[in-house]
Amino acid sequence: MSEDVTAAAQMAVQKVVQKVADGVTLSEADWARLTGSHDLIALGMAADTARRRRHDDRVTFVQVLEVPLDPRDPLDSDALEAPIPPPTGEVRVTGCPDSSAAAVAAVRTTVARAGAVPVTGFALADLEDVAGHDRSRLRDVLGALREAGLAQLGEVSAAGLTDPDGALAALRDSGVQAARVTLGVATGDAALTLIRQVASWDGVGDVCRCLAPLPRTGSSPPSTGYADLRQVALARLLVDNIDSIQVDWSRYGPKLAQVALTFGADDVDSVPVTGADDQGWRRSPGEEIRRNIVGAGFTAVPRDGRFEVMEDSAESHGHRTRQS
Repeated sequence: MSEDVTAAAQMAVQKVVQKVADGVTLSEADWARLTGSHDLIALGMAADTARRRRHDDRVTFVQVLEVPLDPRDPLDSDALEAPIPPPTGEVRVTGCPDSSAAAVAAVRTTVARAGAVPVTGFALADLEDVAGHDRSRLRDVLGALREAGLAQLGEVSAAGLTDPDGALAALRDSGVQAARVTLGVATGDAALTLIRQVASWDGVGDVCRCLAPLPRTGSSPPSTGYADLRQVALARLLVDNIDSIQVDWSRYGPKLAQVALTFGADDVDSVPVTGADDQGWRRSPGEEIRRNIVGAGFTAVPRDGRFEVMEDSAESHGHRTRQS
């Protein structure tokens, strides 16, 4: 590709990005210019500009302790009874409930153990199944979970959501927010189709805090680093109705998560509370994520499961996590 062609492609992308910044509705041609661009550097630079316009140099992260919904889950029973470690910003109930009563009971039990640490969990699709896909019952289930102490719903999957307006209305009516919108296992054109759908959802940003554009489980064929970064950048550029773009530390690892921050992501999910080996706080997952965020040129901001900023425990060790 010649330098003139490359420059023209970058200029075309920048014109569309400016439309996004100005709040102008994108045309079919605009969508085609962005989604058709394979200039990863141009997309990354544009997405970084877009994320800095929203969040400056701040990157939030949360350290998560997972608790299985089913107590028969083959985990160390002592671990399930142990106190919540101080770095924990979120206790996440994992698994699919077989009834609303089971979901509420799990939240109550976990909240009692977690104390002041916010408890999150469940996928909206699973709760829709529990409610028999009845919107009134779904609102009741969500309301019962909120009253039991659920701080945030775990996820709303855009894949397979047949009635987005009804689902978002159920969240609003019940007073429950969702931590993230996910795209299932979608990659490539399928992911872009879902991203476009999410961008059209009216009011989604009022009840969903983040868009997590990368697959939450294994995709087939497996995605590549190039494709992952391109998907993150396009999500930031095309979805202007959700404030944050999120990457999963546990699934994608520190390296891709770090690079994704320069391609439009501003929140890092699922940072472990403890490492595989107890090697002291300097080698803990919390310190690793801080170093990676600062190394990418951003300011590390720990948050909790309600997306509220936490006191940075690293400061108590005399360690600066922010650039001077």
